[in-house]
Amino acid sequence: MSARVAVVGASLAGLRAAEQLRSAGFVGPVTVFGEEPYPPYNRPPLSKEVLSAPGDADPHRLHGMVAFRRRAAVGDVDFRLGRRVVGSDLAGGVLRLGDGSRETFDALVVATGLRPRRLPLPGPAAGRFVLRTLDDCVSLRAALLPGARVVVIGAGFIGCEVAATALGKGCRVTVVEPAGAPMNRVLGERLGQAVQRHHERAGMTFVIGHAPAAYLGDAAVSGVELDDGRVLEADLVIEAVGSTPNVEWLDGNPGLDLSDGVLCDNRLAVVGADVAVAVGDVARFPNPLFDDVPRRVEHWSIPTDTARRAAATLTALLAGTEPDPEPFTPIPSFWSDQLDLRFQSYGSPGLADEVRVHEGDLDDVRAGLLATFHRRSAHVGTVAINLSPARQRELREAFTVLASAA
Repeated sequence: MSARVAVVGASLAGLRAAEQLRSAGFVGPVTVFGEEPYPPYNRPPLSKEVLSAPGDADPHRLHGMVAFRRRAAVGDVDFRLGRRVVGSDLAGGVLRLGDGSRETFDALVVATGLRPRRLPLPGPAAGRFVLRTLDDCVSLRAALLPGARVVVIGAGFIGCEVAATALGKGCRVTVVEPAGAPMNRVLGERLGQAVQRHHERAGMTFVIGHAPAAYLGDAAVSGVELDDGRVLEADLVIEAVGSTPNVEWLDGNPGLDLSDGVLCDNRLAVVGADVAVAVGDVARFPNPLFDDVPRRVEHWSIPTDTARRAAATLTALLAGTEPDPEPFTPIPSFWSDQLDLRFQSYGSPGLADEVRVHEGDLDDVRAGLLATFHRRSAHVGTVAINLSPARQRELREAFTVLASAA
């Protein structure tokens, strides 16, 4: 009988893992378990196009805007949607589901991704939102009414995207960020401050260097109290303060390192497991392109890149052969749309200790800007703002050449 592969997680990473298993020549049964009731869909548009789209908030209509086309190669893959995996026994090949049922497997793909962090602050729960799933987006759409006072906690890329969308819908938007300039973990302080000035000129307000201490209100949030005693009036609050890997269902399996996602080797094989791989932003693996430190990467390109390598590794393990020894060196990439700015990033700018601006003016980022990011003089990332698609392709190709020479 053919080996049975279970893919836990039915977002982009899980879908790509199933596709790549078939592409790698695996013909046995593949079952994909997903907690959400919707077929796999694209998450980045949730904070932009879907959140701002006209029309009703019917989730099935909105899902149609972002649903991935199901390829013929996975026509025989069994997608079990609305089925949450709550526990596992990797040695015994058993998954425990939330409805009390059990499923068995011979090989495992971990693709459970992330969930938004929530702030453990006192105050009412109503009026507090996060944005990760389609249902999160549906709920938030209903609250983003013209004139609404919106406080966004966190000025990372998701926080700034949601803030920009809310501003475009006629809301009054304040962004609170304790840790410095917007998106500074990726862009660095100077470029982050330049983007902040651009957003402020468009009408966004930033509170930098202070953290929320409590939510005010009775039945629902009416304000945010900061750590310096100030109060920001709010009709709703959006928490965009990072993510937590969904790994609790793997607790109790000896030998796994779940301290920050799932520790894998460079082949994406799960360390401490026999026939298991991890894909997407739950996988923590070393990338020799930069160094030998295992890291999770939350960029849009990573699910597809890791799925390709993980599928090849798993197929080899099931066949009893040695996985490909060639180092896995994906180039992370992502984009972000905020107001009239289009960001494109290649590599890992967040690793840099130096930022060099090659083109453009920090006082007018809308006109176009190119910056490179360096660590101990080595080029580790490139960020472009409002450059043409042709220039963006050139930058990606140039970074690929540099990566190949590293």
